[in-house]
Amino acid sequence: MNFPDQLKYTKDHEWVKVDGAVATIGITDFAQGELGDIVYVDITSVGETLAAEAVFGTVEAVKTVSDLFMPVSGKVLEVNPGLEGNPEAVNKDAYGDGWMIRVELNNPSEIDGLLSAADYKQLVGA
Repeated sequence: MNFPDQLKYTKDHEWVKVDGAVATIGITDFAQGELGDIVYVDITSVGETLAAEAVFGTVEAVKTVSDLFMPVSGKVLEVNPGLEGNPEAVNKDAYGDGWMIRVELNNPSEIDGLLSAADYKQLVGA
């Protein structure tokens, strides 16, 4: 399993990569492995400003549907257009082509409350 050190993580299995005032968000390699084959990603929150821990969409795997939670508060700027025709990109490259949304951060200090790679690794028992 992969736990990139430059990312921040949530206990709900989302990852965050910050670049200035914009955060890219997706689900972790651990989460995609637990879900299994992802067949659909449903995110309709573009343009909305959401609070941390609010649901920003869902991911559907063969056997289950799981909510996606905002790790930080912010305005959803864009959804990964590649996921519409290729949701399995989340399984193949959770931290790259499988990213889900980009968000304009409301409060960049919220990043400090997220888990480090080492903390997340301990949380999932890896």
